[in-house]
Amino acid sequence: MAPVTMRAFEPLRLRAGQMLFARVAGPEGPRNRALIHNTPGPRWFPPESPIRRVHADSAMFVGGLSALLLQTLHPVAMAAVAAHSGYRGDPWGRLHRTSTFLATTTYGTADSAQAACDRVNAVHAQIQGVTEQGIAYRASDPHLLEWIHIAEVASFLRAHQRFAAQRLTARECDQYVAQMAHLAQALGVPSPPHSLHELRTRLAAYRPELRATPQALDTARYLLLSPPLPVPALPLYAALASNAIALLPPWAAAELHLPRWRRAERWTVRPSGRIITSLIRWAMQVPTEPSRGPVASSSP
Repeated sequence: MAPVTMRAFEPLRLRAGQMLFARVAGPEGPRNRALIHNTPGPRWFPPESPIRRVHADSAMFVGGLSALLLQTLHPVAMAAVAAHSGYRGDPWGRLHRTSTFLATTTYGTADSAQAACDRVNAVHAQIQGVTEQGIAYRASDPHLLEWIHIAEVASFLRAHQRFAAQRLTARECDQYVAQMAHLAQALGVPSPPHSLHELRTRLAAYRPELRATPQALDTARYLLLSPPLPVPALPLYAALASNAIALLPPWAAAELHLPRWRRAERWTVRPSGRIITSLIRWAMQVPTEPSRGPVASSSP
């Protein structure tokens, strides 16, 4: 019997890559991908830069979900998201818009990246309201924007260092935080952290403000237990979700009433995360040259 080669799995890889790309990028994904990567012009971030490497790796699938869980813990930010984001009514549309924004700002031309930020700022300028506790909020509030930003940066970086094909050095971690700061400033955060030490300090400074409101707990249950996915995909999502929980700081998991079992995480959860992210990486064929990422994969 002839040995089975990887070429025999190519149709499966292509099909899996197409399905993943369609889920993440939406029906406009191929068109957006072509515009992002093929439009000539200067970019905000050069090839081989840490931000391109982080956003190109499949570890982002775990980091993104972990970031959403962490972000729910700011009561005012959570109230704004619950009232205005439409994440329940159109979860895939929200994912498509977020992934396209991230791809545009990371890999697109400088003009495209700035235009994408300008569009987000215009939307934020229209969003305001009052929480159930009577606290007024604006989506353009720099303090709330900074919380969303640092929760994302910390979660993306933590996931990358745990699951990526190639981890960042300490110096590259600082570079990643600094490059993300450029994006944060374009979105209205006046003084975001520029190093890993500053990021950790800023996270600690927000800690007194953070707690799990009923809205946060409800959102966490939705994200973890009721994802809008077909039944065959649920076991794979469960592995991503369990690893997203394991990435959270212990205090954050406790606030959200999410169980943490260290032995289970070491022997079952983390291995499953490595397997799932490796499978996603294989399916989407993220190249060594990180000019494209999971949100704008090179898969056909």
